[in-house]
Amino acid sequence: MPGRASFDELWGPAGSVTARPGFEQFGAWLNETPVTELARRQTAAEAAFRSLGITFKVYGDEEAGERIIPFDIIPRIFSAAEWGRLSVGLEQRVRALNLFIADIYGPRHILNDKVVPADIILSNPQFCIPAVGAPPPHDIYAHICGIDIVRTGPEDFFVLEDNCRTPSGVSYMLENREAMLRLCPELFAKLAVQPIDTYPDLLRSALFSVAPRGADEPVCVVLTPGHYNSAFYEHSFLADSMGIELVEGRDLEVVDDIVWMRAIEGPVRVDVIYRRIDDAFLDPLTFNPESGLGVAGLMSAYRAGNVTIVNAPGTGIADDKAVYSFMPEIVQYYMGEEARLPNVETWRCREPDALAYTLANLDKMVVKLVDGSGGYGMLIGPRASKKELESFREALAAEPHRYIAQPTLALSTVPTLTDAGIAPRHVDFRPFVLTGADQVTIVPGGLTRVALESGSLVVNSSQGGGTKDSIIIAPEPVEEQHALPYGI
Repeated sequence: MPGRASFDELWGPAGSVTARPGFEQFGAWLNETPVTELARRQTAAEAAFRSLGITFKVYGDEEAGERIIPFDIIPRIFSAAEWGRLSVGLEQRVRALNLFIADIYGPRHILNDKVVPADIILSNPQFCIPAVGAPPPHDIYAHICGIDIVRTGPEDFFVLEDNCRTPSGVSYMLENREAMLRLCPELFAKLAVQPIDTYPDLLRSALFSVAPRGADEPVCVVLTPGHYNSAFYEHSFLADSMGIELVEGRDLEVVDDIVWMRAIEGPVRVDVIYRRIDDAFLDPLTFNPESGLGVAGLMSAYRAGNVTIVNAPGTGIADDKAVYSFMPEIVQYYMGEEARLPNVETWRCREPDALAYTLANLDKMVVKLVDGSGGYGMLIGPRASKKELESFREALAAEPHRYIAQPTLALSTVPTLTDAGIAPRHVDFRPFVLTGADQVTIVPGGLTRVALESGSLVVNSSQGGGTKDSIIIAPEPVEEQHALPYGI
């Protein structure tokens, strides 16, 4: 596969036909398996996903029905050494994020010391005033984090963004592995793959560990906005996998600052709520009064310390891309060391010099809204039309504080099955990090998102991207893995 400008994670920087050291067995499997057989297996996986209801809907697209995220049968592989480096950096970053969130809703040392400008926090729409002075049980805010990572070379990993509010995608991680175990068992016989099927148990343990003190047998629930939500499959999947109740706001009520779940046998006290709805809809008495998704009085119960909300209200401030741009300073401030996983170089357009540089190099930059997500509100300069460039130029000049800019990176590629055969496609990676009362746990896998169009850098499912299984090679042989009796 010669002639690539990007680093290929299997074949290396020169596009060799020989796999990189340590990946020979995987390269041999890919070379030995006919493309027609790979296509047959991929079709079988996607049919199973559709029958299981593993679908999503794009908001704002009334014409589009429920659809599956395209699945690619060729997995992405990380060596044990690569995963070791990533894990150290992920734990450091998530610990710093929790300390940062606790600080800005408490003493605000980092603002008083002028490490982060106060207006970026206190004027931010994601800053949750009702969370000020109300620390959650065990002082943990971001219990579940999805940290998006990109790669540009053998040793070059960068954090693209932090997801601390309601990170999604873990159900795809688990179902992708389930599909691979069933459809490509010979690959798992060749490779010592770290298992990920313990994630529901790890998540359940983390939820139980952060229950308010005094709850001997905590009751945990997953709070969903309902089956019309694009991620409803994941909500129901996780609740079922953990053996806890899936509830909507109407299933809960607050009496005397205690949350109760309506049940056939009578009210059941709830200790931990894994919420999958945004702050604005959590409690109509505190936030949006028209919300029918939340629970009236929930924030009062939370402030009284009688319920743990996962992730805690206010964690969305850490998802803001202007805050992201200060993460190297935030890690240094709280951890006393440089960030093990660096940010992508970022220009804050609110700063005059950065704005001038961005405008002068707009056709070479990636420009993003600080509160944007899903690939929306983003400009990829080298692929933009003159009209798009001029439109963004006007938007930047009018509201520079709403944007950051980054260089257009040569993202790594991985082999991907396309209509024309196996070809390189750009990818990113979202590992999931759990923070309980006693420890930080990093699941040995994650969600690899792949840009299915040739040359595209946009991997979001809402923009036509797909997903792959993410395999972490174990440092030592592991027990043989088998597909579960349910699913694909």
